[in-house]
Amino acid sequence: MKNISYKNLPSVSKVLLLLNEDPSFLHEKYLKKLINIEIEKKRVEIEKGLNKKSSTQILNNILFEIKKKSSHSLKKVINGTGIVLHTGLGRAPFTGKTLKKIADRLDGYVNLEFNLSNGKRGDRQEHIREHLSSICDSESALMVNNNAAAVMLSINEIANNGEVIVSRGQLVEIGGSFRIPDVIEKSGARLKEVGTTNRTHLKDYSDAITEKTKLLLFVHTSNYVLKGFIKSVPLEDLVVLGKENNIPVMVDWGSGSFLDMNKLRIANEEPINQILKKGPDLVTFSGDKLIGGSQSGIIIGKDKIIKSLQSNTLYRVLRCGKITIGLMEETLRSYKINSFTDQNLSLKMLTTTRKRLKNRGLKILGLLNKKTIKLLGMVLVESNVQAGSGSLPENKIESMALSFKPKNLKLDKLSKKFREGNIPVIGYISEKIYYIDLKAVLSHQISLLAKAIESI
Repeated sequence: MKNISYKNLPSVSKVLLLLNEDPSFLHEKYLKKLINIEIEKKRVEIEKGLNKKSSTQILNNILFEIKKKSSHSLKKVINGTGIVLHTGLGRAPFTGKTLKKIADRLDGYVNLEFNLSNGKRGDRQEHIREHLSSICDSESALMVNNNAAAVMLSINEIANNGEVIVSRGQLVEIGGSFRIPDVIEKSGARLKEVGTTNRTHLKDYSDAITEKTKLLLFVHTSNYVLKGFIKSVPLEDLVVLGKENNIPVMVDWGSGSFLDMNKLRIANEEPINQILKKGPDLVTFSGDKLIGGSQSGIIIGKDKIIKSLQSNTLYRVLRCGKITIGLMEETLRSYKINSFTDQNLSLKMLTTTRKRLKNRGLKILGLLNKKTIKLLGMVLVESNVQAGSGSLPENKIESMALSFKPKNLKLDKLSKKFREGNIPVIGYISEKIYYIDLKAVLSHQISLLAKAIESI
């Protein structure tokens, strides 16, 4: 019986022939690899007696799986997690309008490192440096491919083969195994911890300074908060100590923000220009997250140090390409004095009120068949979310969510159906209820979300 069943398996050439009828399939080696994987799966199923389908059914199933797996891997999704800056979903989102502007300006060749005035070699940082410096009130600025790169480059240039003093309470780990001690080590410097986890005094820093000390590092604990019997040294005091000992002071501010988050009613988070007014030599922060730009790391501070960073060999490894720079330039243009435009989706969504989200939720329910609402056990409920990506961890942001308690469908199956839809919807399960939070659902995706729900 097994030999008869095996005959139902199609040949690689037969599947390949059918796939090549579609001009979107291009590379035969890639297709052959996928075909062999699927045929082997069916062979194992037959071996275990789990597949008794006809040759036509098996062939159609293989074709379906290959077409699904060979389609574009990077897809547009609807973010129903409520986390605006979701690392897994690309963190800061972009508007189609912004991307179209970029596509038009990057069509063909661009003057990435070419000075159109004098016809000589230019500097890619010039496209954003003055804009960044002006917003942050800094002498100069530099952008690399992420904040980890910004921290590593800075420490390597300033403190290579020397000691970096950091409070134990600031030795943070951020998602993706970004650990301050590891970054310092890989930067070629040696970590010198001072104080305790919950209490560090200025004397701890001053007593630790030796002729080997090359940097005082202040790290913003953006992804956790200590409470209770705590003590930390204000940045201003650390800057004074650094000047007294001729040692530079650097701040890793993590998420970063150009605007006062307190005025936007998001969080009590100081903007970058206020941090710089306290006198550190350098400040590093993420160019996406709360800034809303492309994934990048920004370094601002003393012009002399910024120039030395750009001369460092590591800069060549960590520098940004034309697309990242182009997106950041557009993002910087979205900022006005103490405000931002609708082009900045991160801040737009973080500041969207619960009342407006409730209206969007009611609109979605109004677009659905009443039978659908009943079968999926849908209810519009209040929720609280976090910004995400280590930003504002203690700040719960008011939101609204659609909750689902379907009668005849398990929650994991429901979640899978949403993820595998024409436009994938990413929600979450909590306490035996499936949720699609509306905080990070873009306004133009409301009707698409309704269609996705109806299709379930």
